[in-house]
Amino acid sequence: MKRLFSKHFWADKDVQQLIGKQLRVGVITSSIIVFLGGMVYLYRHGHEAPDYGTFAGVRQGLDNLPGILQGIMEGKGMNVIQLGIVLLIATPIIRIALSVFAFLLEKDYLYVVITLIVLGVITFSMVGGLERL
Repeated sequence: MKRLFSKHFWADKDVQQLIGKQLRVGVITSSIIVFLGGMVYLYRHGHEAPDYGTFAGVRQGLDNLPGILQGIMEGKGMNVIQLGIVLLIATPIIRIALSVFAFLLEKDYLYVVITLIVLGVITFSMVGGLERL
């Protein structure tokens, strides 16, 4: 743990390795979650015939995080798949946040500002964006 807080730990190479590891762990974890959710979904609904005649839209509880977590507690495979997809989407966003930290350590304030603008645009788009007229 001492090594984590030492000045030399946060060298450029170490931060880049941390960001690379975060990307690998995020993608692998989300892939495993989606796979497990697919197994649960196929076990529970694999025998049903799909109805392609009507479009049902987004099912209730799949469009927000509390609904996804509630569905996971109920053992719904589709919600587990959706959690994996949310984690996959969050992985590069976390990478951008780590990049802000890395640029701060390097005292490269121009890239800190640019990266914060990118993070702000992504956050604004996810939270709601602009209302349609």
